[in-house]
Amino acid sequence: MTEARKPRVLLADDNAAMLEVVCKILANDYEIVGALRNGRAVLREYPRLRPDVVLLSMSIGGLSGIEVAQELRNSCHDAHIVLVAVEEEPEFVTAAIGSGASAFVSRFRLGNDLLFAIRAALVNRLYVSPTLLYQPQ
Repeated sequence: MTEARKPRVLLADDNAAMLEVVCKILANDYEIVGALRNGRAVLREYPRLRPDVVLLSMSIGGLSGIEVAQELRNSCHDAHIVLVAVEEEPEFVTAAIGSGASAFVSRFRLGNDLLFAIRAALVNRLYVSPTLLYQPQ
C-alpha cells in the first residue's frame, strides 16, 4: 500500500520567525517545498517548485501578497492561494479574495485557522478567518 502524497506548500513571508511558526503548524500534514522572503522570488520559483498551495503574507518584500496572487492568477497558474495578514479590515479581505486568493487568514489566528484555510482552498472553497467581517459582493 502506498502512502498518499502530502499537498505541497510554498511559504512566503518576510518575517523569518513567522515562517518558522507556519512550518511547525504545517509539518505533519503538508510538504513544505520552499520558504521565501520576497514576492518576486515566489513568481520566479513557482514554476520550478509546483506547489499545490501558496501561502503568502500580505506584506512581503518585493511585491505585496496581493500583487503576487494577481500575477499568479494572470499567468494561469493553478495553485491555491492563502493570504495571511495582520490587517483585519473588510477592505483587505475583499482585496485578497479579489486578487484570486482562496483564503484569508488573520495572522492572530494562525494556530486556529491555517489548517482549515488550506484544506478549504485545496477543495476550491472560500475560507476567511471567522473573526473577520467579510461579505462577498
